[in-house]
Amino acid sequence: MALEINTSNFEDLVMKSDKPVVLDFWAVWCGPCRMIAPIIEEMAKEYEGRAVIGKVDVDNNNEIAVRFGIRNIPTVLFIKNGQVVDKVVGAVPKINLTSKLDNLL
Repeated sequence: MALEINTSNFEDLVMKSDKPVVLDFWAVWCGPCRMIAPIIEEMAKEYEGRAVIGKVDVDNNNEIAVRFGIRNIPTVLFIKNGQVVDKVVGAVPKINLTSKLDNLL
């Protein structure tokens, strides 16, 4: 299951991670976010132990969204060693996300 990332666990789970991190910025009211939610959950199972897959609710964690300049959702960030190395904006097929993550492993 994808981790719920919030302001209290963000530094430990994302910035200090020794594994690549995939962050899905989403909101309950966002239709396209609901479209990729199952993909994010599948990736959490498939990459368990190899990558950190997390979700950031932008309504409840606005400061994280502001930190990364998130203006549209869904936005998926790919982070390695505390740095954003890639991103995808909008609902995309699973292969678009997994191929970017595979490049970081």
